[in-house]
Parts: sequence; C-alpha cells; structure tokens
Amino acid sequence: MPKTRHLFLRHRAAVVASLLMGVVVIAWENNMPNDLPFLKSGYAEALQSGLPPGQKPSLANGGAMPELDGAISWINSASLQRKALRGKVVLVDFWTYTCINSLRPLPYLKNWATKYKGAGLVVIGVHTPEFSFEKDRKNVDGAVQTLNISFPVAIDSNYRIWDAFENQYWPAQYLIDGKGQIRYQHFGEGEYGDMERTIQDLLKENGANGLDSNIANPSSGGVEKAPDFRNANSPETYVGYRRAERFASSERVARDSSRVYSTPLRPSLNQWALSGAWNVGSEAAVLTAAGGKIMFRFHSRDLHLVLAPGQEGKPVRFKLTLDGSVPGESCGSDCAPGGTGTVREPRLYQLIRQQNSITDRIFEIEFLDPGVRAFVFTFG
Repeated sequence: MPKTRHLFLRHRAAVVASLLMGVVVIAWENNMPNDLPFLKSGYAEALQSGLPPGQKPSLANGGAMPELDGAISWINSASLQRKALRGKVVLVDFWTYTCINSLRPLPYLKNWATKYKGAGLVVIGVHTPEFSFEKDRKNVDGAVQTLNISFPVAIDSNYRIWDAFENQYWPAQYLIDGKGQIRYQHFGEGEYGDMERTIQDLLKENGANGLDSNIANPSSGGVEKAPDFRNANSPETYVGYRRAERFASSERVARDSSRVYSTPLRPSLNQWALSGAWNVGSEAAVLTAAGGKIMFRFHSRDLHLVLAPGQEGKPVRFKLTLDGSVPGESCGSDCAPGGTGTVREPRLYQLIRQQNSITDRIFEIEFLDPGVRAFVFTFG
C-alpha cells in the first residue's frame, strides 16, 4: 500500500505538487480564494515554464500510459490492456465509491463516455479503495449498479494500477492520446469544461471529425449535485483515531477498546463528539451498545457520513436532529423528514441537505441498535 495514498483531495483543497522534487503543499479552501483552480496536467512542464499553478501547458506529454494488468477483476468489461487501447483516446478516472469528491464528477464522466464513444473515447474507472470494506467485490458491484455506471471499471484493491500511475489523489483523471501518451492530468473536482475541450482536441488529433463541440453541463441531484463551496466551511473529518481531529468529548479516546463517552453542551464549529459506548479503532468507531450518539457542529449545505452495519450485516436504525429538532425539509436523501433512517450497507449516507440559508448547525445522530461503524464525515 503506497505511503502517499492519503495526500488526496476529498474536500476542496488546492494542492501544488512537484513530483520531481517530491514536494506537496496543501492549503484548505478557507485560507485560499474561492476561484483558485485545481492543478491540471504536466507538473514538470508547468514548473519549468514558469506557468502559475493550475494553468496547464498545451497538451503536455506526461509519458507512456502504464499497464492496467494490476486489477483483480473488471466490471462492465473484460480485462483491458494498454496495447489493445492504442488508437483510442482514454480517460482514466481514479475513484472510490464512498468519496463524495469521486461521486460528484460522475455525471460528466458518464456523459462523455456516451457522447464520444463513437469518436474513439474510452472511459475507464479505476476503483482504488480507501476503507477495508471497499475491497469487497460485492460492495463495489452494488455501488456501480446503483450509480448507473456503464463504462469499464477496474477493481484495483491491491493498488497496482494506482502505483503504476504514481497517483496520490481521489479523484484523479488522466487523458491518454491515441499513441498511448499521457497528455493531461487533473486532481479533484471541477474544471469539467477544460477537460472536455481537451478530450475534443485529442479526438481531433486522432482523426475524429464532426464532433459535437457543445460542452456538457449535466444536471444532477442527490450526492452527485455540485457542492456549495461558498458555504462549505467544514472539513472532511475522520472518526477512526488514525486520522481523527477536533474530537470534543471530555473523555480521552481509548484506542481499540470500549469506553463510554459524553458530548459537550456547546461544541465549537467543526468539533465533534461521541456519547455512549464506543470502541474507537484506527479506521472507524464501532457502537458497542444501543443508544450511542455522534454530534457535530458544522457549517455547510450538505452533511454526509460514511457508515456500515456491524460485521454480521444486521441493519442499524437511527434518528437524527438538527439543532435539537427533526430536520424536516433539510433532511438528506438517506433519512426521512422526521430524521429516521436505517444503515443497511457500507456506503456514504447523505443525512443533511439544507434548503435555506446556511448557518452553523448542531447535528446529532442516535443509533438505536448496536454494531454500526462510523468512518468519516464529508460536506458540500
């Protein structure tokens, strides 16, 4: 497993990276201007040419496309090999199905896969897991089906393709020309118009003509809806102790053992806390007795939480509140207006989508059954 796998864009961070110098600098959005673009293709070329971060040299050459033979299996396709893809323009998208930033580009990827298939574009999703349950083929199959993904998906549970591309980010897109050369890189969300125009340029370079030059702007709802960056003032926050920050329960975390926790009366913005009996592991916190809660004071339109039922797969019921009341019209797609819902499979759950003005809110979720595993909060 690569040591750099956690240097990723899971919420809107601006990353300036030099792969040649091995330097990575991360700046969260609340310290950066809202219109700062994500880095795109050709790090070495951009640095050597003096271009500002985020501006791509014209179709810079990033080297030969690595092999794809590291996948343990494929969905929607037989195994695809580099040699067989020569003569095609290839878009490789690294993603994982619980990452909100990996899910929001999907409407564009699906649109391009259909729109440009006849012109010679092949879109390939490389599913590289973050959490242990994302290595399960059945879970990935279910996510691909639920998300209506019809393009090929390589299951890269052993990080073989990730390592071959020297990738470090979820999501990340690589465009390969008809000669098998990487010509464009993009990390994170956004810049879809620029990416589609590059697809068009590479297809034309490859001999395609009569392309529809219109730039896609697919409508999307649910978790795939574009984020409200103006109000996204809460960062991705892990529950497992390996990466947890801003924990506000008065009790110290007992690593890998059960302890009863309590929530503060008034947490500060972006603090979170547990109450009830939890066993906090490196990856997730596991509820050991019914009635446990998680509290988070956040500022964002959307609140998501990656959850999984217990190891035996028994569903876990929950009820949640927003500032002590049922969420009503601010409920997410995975809970009712009354705040009730059920954790049935391991995935990202959209619990809050505010419809009106965005202010600091206190979110609290109570689990009525034991066994639930809580992994990470994300926002949008």
